[in-house]
Amino acid sequence: MFRHQGKSRTLVHNLRIATVLSFVAGLVNVTGFLAFQQLTTNVTGHFALFINDVADFEFWRGTVYFLYIFSFLFGSFVASFLIEKFRENKRLNVFVLPTLIECLVLLSIGVLSNIVELKSPDLIVCLLLFAMGLQNSFVTKISNAVVRTTHLTGLFTDLGIEISQLLFPKSHPNRSKLMTTIKLRTSIILFFFMGGFVGGFLYSKVDLKLNTLIFGALTLLVSLFYDDFRYNFIRTKRRYKQQKAA
Repeated sequence: MFRHQGKSRTLVHNLRIATVLSFVAGLVNVTGFLAFQQLTTNVTGHFALFINDVADFEFWRGTVYFLYIFSFLFGSFVASFLIEKFRENKRLNVFVLPTLIECLVLLSIGVLSNIVELKSPDLIVCLLLFAMGLQNSFVTKISNAVVRTTHLTGLFTDLGIEISQLLFPKSHPNRSKLMTTIKLRTSIILFFFMGGFVGGFLYSKVDLKLNTLIFGALTLLVSLFYDDFRYNFIRTKRRYKQQKAA
């Protein structure tokens, strides 16, 4: 799902990466909110709070929200920079690097929460927003802007538009393409909610607290190497059949 790029990508590849990453985003979003009462997958609300504090001349409070916004932006920049920097290296899957950085951030927060008391919640929120900026950037690049996974506003907007277009077959005759995009957006929304549900259950009911982020990182790692596992399995199976036939 990370291996295929450009014209080689299909709906199946986009569906796989969309469901996995939206699940992780939903999990991070709920975990961050339960732990710090802050949104950690998008910056729309933070921007409004930043403007409100600046309008009230409370610049120091506004600086915190500015840092939240900048962290998401910086994550997006880092992912895109790494992809462009190593694009010419044909032996390297350029999407591995930002994904591993995201995993490292989530794992580090989860593990450190068991070792030391995290006394800087704003820093943790910045790190989570940085990770989600990374994710949103590289999934946008790998899917050619077809998939975005960290927030739902645009998804619900596009979904509403496309559902309405189904009612006008003369203006929009390509119903199969419409149904494909509707299926993709619906899958992202459902798995975002599922990730949020699982995140809330693990955080509160199982009492994993910030260890919930480790589960998200492991999900990412498994999906990252899924293509390699599948490729090696198919190759081994094919060799076995050839040896048996010989």
